[in-house]
Amino acid sequence: METNKVWLVVGFLGQALFTMRFVVQWLQSERMRRSVVPEAFWYFSIFGGLTLLTYSIHRRDPVFIVGQASGLFIYLRNLYFILRERKKLKAYSNPPLD
Repeated sequence: METNKVWLVVGFLGQALFTMRFVVQWLQSERMRRSVVPEAFWYFSIFGGLTLLTYSIHRRDPVFIVGQASGLFIYLRNLYFILRERKKLKAYSNPPLD
């Protein structure tokens, strides 16, 4: 496959992953009958953002690079909060035995 076509596939893959975060959030909210942001939203955000960042670096588009890089920081930070909270809850539900 020609290099330009490969990069187009990478760009469209990143956009598809990024779009899936909204689909996942919408479906979960419909299921719960309230607005929720499931953990999968952040994973799709990270993988879609990384893929789009890679594509934007290849394209040498500084606007797209800054946008995707700054978004990745936010997505990773939110996932960190989720995992930290899960670790705290696990520690409280399984106290050490003396």
